[in-house]
Amino acid sequence: MSKFNVLITDFEFATLAPEEEVLATVDATLVRSQCKTEDEVIAAAKEANAVGLINQYAPITRKVIESLPNLKVVSRYGVGVNTVDIAAANEHGVIVANVTDYCMDEVSDHAFALLISCARKVVELNQAVKNGNWDYKVGVPIFRLPGRVLGLVGFGKIPQTLARKAQAFGIKVIAHDPYVPAEVAKEMNVELVDLNELCERSDFVSVHAPLIEATRGMISDAQFDAMKKEAFIINTARGPVIDEKALIRALEAGKIAGAGLDVLEEEPILADNPLLKMDNVILNPHAAWYSEESQDELKRKTAQNVADVLGGFYPTYLFNRDVKEKVQLKEKEVN
Repeated sequence: MSKFNVLITDFEFATLAPEEEVLATVDATLVRSQCKTEDEVIAAAKEANAVGLINQYAPITRKVIESLPNLKVVSRYGVGVNTVDIAAANEHGVIVANVTDYCMDEVSDHAFALLISCARKVVELNQAVKNGNWDYKVGVPIFRLPGRVLGLVGFGKIPQTLARKAQAFGIKVIAHDPYVPAEVAKEMNVELVDLNELCERSDFVSVHAPLIEATRGMISDAQFDAMKKEAFIINTARGPVIDEKALIRALEAGKIAGAGLDVLEEEPILADNPLLKMDNVILNPHAAWYSEESQDELKRKTAQNVADVLGGFYPTYLFNRDVKEKVQLKEKEVN
């Protein structure tokens, strides 16, 4: 019998072998579940006597945390932790961990792919040809990339990686992020500006802000009103950072040129969403994070967060650092 049980609340992977392999190092067994509601999470965790949760989309609410007094750690697949009530976790001494660095190249590549596809009207031209219209003027106007301005909303690891790639194409990069030191941006030849200035100056706005209450709907009517008519907006972060109704209004009114969206307010997209009928909008199914390599890395690092805590260590990717006031563990040695 294993020393610990860890519940995976929900998952969409074909195999959980990487997670099981990592958890076995601390004598923990992975218990599989496919929960959709907080009550399902509570029931499954209690039945498994779980001390750790690995989480994808199921809600880890205050009710969940308060119903599981033996819970030590929640580790989430991905960068965002919007499924977890962080305040409740802090109050109850539950460590929350994520994985911040597993897909920097994948997401930055995908964001740039959306950017350049919008800029060169690749999807529109492709569809025109398939519909029997062999005419480059379908894509008019198209502008050279050198000298264009990319505005990054958020300037963490992924947008910093994107900045280097865009600069290699001669694109000037500016960013808005109140938490990034000016010297970090200066070293990368990136100018930090406020959000309004970023919207006014950018030819491409790429969203990379995490989804928290302060960022929910931060790109809305006022921001679209400030943008150039030739500007495109790209989102590979979280859908609700953009006010989707405001985006639709802006597109319908021709206030911006188009959008490249890997994420939406509601996923999967609803069949009646107006974005589906817009030729100047590229839609992807939240795929920017994915490669075979990044998926394996994500799975192993998510499980390792749990293994660290069960082994008596703070995890490498500790998110809620305030929990240290209630939970005393050892610091991992940095290799």
